[in-house]
Amino acid sequence: MSTAAQGSLPEVHASVAIPGGPSFWRRLFAFAGPAYMVSVGYMDPGNWATDIEGGSRFGYQLVWVLLMSNLIAVLLQTLCARLGIVAQRDLAQACRDAYPRAVSNALWVLCEIAIAACDLAEVLGTAIGLNLLFGVSLMTGVIVTALDVFVLLAIQRFGIRKMEGFILLLVATIGGCFVFEVLLAQPVWGDLAKGFVPRLGSTEALYVAIGILGATVMPHNLYLHSALVQTRQVPRTTEGMRVAARYNLIDSAVALNCAFFVNAAILVLSAAVFHTRGIAVKEIQQAHELLAPLLGTGLAGGAFAIALLCAGQSSTLTGTLAGQVVMEGFLRFRIRPWLRRLLTRSVAIVPAVVVIGIYGEQGTYKLLILSQVILSLQLPFAVIPLIQFTSDKARMGSFASPLVVRVLAWTSAAIIVALNAKLVLDTASEWVASAAHPWPVRLTLYPAIAGVAALLLYVVAHPWIARRARSLEASAAGASPEVPTSERGFRKIAIALGADAKDAVLLEHGLSLARSYGSAVVFVHVADGFGPRYFGRESDDLETRDDRDYLESARRRAEAAGLSAQTELLFGDPVQQIAAFVERSGADLLVMGAHGHGPIADLLFGSTVNPVRHKVKIPVFVVRADARD
Repeated sequence: MSTAAQGSLPEVHASVAIPGGPSFWRRLFAFAGPAYMVSVGYMDPGNWATDIEGGSRFGYQLVWVLLMSNLIAVLLQTLCARLGIVAQRDLAQACRDAYPRAVSNALWVLCEIAIAACDLAEVLGTAIGLNLLFGVSLMTGVIVTALDVFVLLAIQRFGIRKMEGFILLLVATIGGCFVFEVLLAQPVWGDLAKGFVPRLGSTEALYVAIGILGATVMPHNLYLHSALVQTRQVPRTTEGMRVAARYNLIDSAVALNCAFFVNAAILVLSAAVFHTRGIAVKEIQQAHELLAPLLGTGLAGGAFAIALLCAGQSSTLTGTLAGQVVMEGFLRFRIRPWLRRLLTRSVAIVPAVVVIGIYGEQGTYKLLILSQVILSLQLPFAVIPLIQFTSDKARMGSFASPLVVRVLAWTSAAIIVALNAKLVLDTASEWVASAAHPWPVRLTLYPAIAGVAALLLYVVAHPWIARRARSLEASAAGASPEVPTSERGFRKIAIALGADAKDAVLLEHGLSLARSYGSAVVFVHVADGFGPRYFGRESDDLETRDDRDYLESARRRAEAAGLSAQTELLFGDPVQQIAAFVERSGADLLVMGAHGHGPIADLLFGSTVNPVRHKVKIPVFVVRADARD
């Protein structure tokens, strides 16, 4: 199998059949599920703190912010679904395909940090829920959350549909609890309706609105949704993909509106109970303590705690899957699910235990806010590539985003980047102002923010850089040594493959040369991912197995054309490995594809073609990736 064809979440990839026939409801039911899995990220415990604070301080005034955030979420999740359905790539895989290795690895690191931050919010939410329901200490609750690894693994063994059903049950429980809470609170419906009119009465309201937006649109959901839609057996026809895109739009709209209802219910409950009595609430525990006496029944606090526990657990499951998608997509490196889950959960538990041990229960709110700031840093690095990929006609064909969608998407991205940049800078300024020794904090924070900003600028400019690089590289390819005439001849031609879709032209030219000269062919590819670089020939991860399969498919194609062919899979640095292989293999000609990056990007990320040309002593024939006879 080609690496380009490797599906997301391979254990459940294309595992759900889509019924034929005209029945709308049967097909809708078959497609329903991925968006509900994603929706729990929009109602995780990190959202609760901002919703409670917004309602208690400003009443119903910020309901419109929730609505705007939900509309943006529907748009972005719909684009994710289209990327997965049409391109058959999740967002992490698409980033790995598009960007140089250094940029792809940087995006992976940021994404892993964001997933750990999200898991931190889920750990705290679950621990607080256990504390409110059963009276266990927060420290005990945090430690107990480590055990849910085994519960989640047991659920995963039943398949994707059972997992979706379990998540839907938790979402329904959360929704039912808040229907009960809102009915008890008896909000003023007229004032609530006015909350849908956009307005910000103060700088404080703006700050809370930024927090609500930052907590609502979650970056790991974008990676996850583009993978989950590939669990359906979608026909690879224009009509089949169009039908799948339509049903996934319905799925996203319904599921995310359920998430909007939950977030709005939290804010409305806080406004009706606390704001009307002049009580400003910031902490989840404080809200729970006040609900029962203010609403006159202990059931109010119980329902609140049950909903919080369900939110933490449902978000935990989807966070696990998102971690798998991100690691496999960016690195093509797989580890056992229980180990992956344990590592992620450990990264979340350690800071939670430290903070609770030092600051007590009062530190959990600040830790929740920190998790949302970290998520804000990652969000643009998911949103901007998503918009670029789904607007690319070469990738999406007739499903590329039309002008209206592109305008809406880029407007949403601009809002997200601007508001999240303000949130990050304001938070950094607060940390500096409150530090006993501000200079070490400045020397740590500001370079980190500058580095992240530089990376974001590169991601924004990447389409232009790639086009410019291809143009310059094509000029460089024109200066390559001409292929000698048939008087010289070649006994063996080495063809260096990149194991991606751009190899098609390279194979055409390489095999054509071999037929012309009656040469033997050796296909060579360098596996330079995480596993191959550090474990070499001992590596047996997903990338290595797919690369072997890819080389074998190239060999079979050459033999079908009547050529003698061999394969060689190398590990480590591409330049060094290819040059060394050419010297020991006895090849007379090396064929390479100019489908990497050119002189501009070489300054930042290095290159392969030119260094190899200087290291080997045989002719190098460079083929442009978009060349045609």
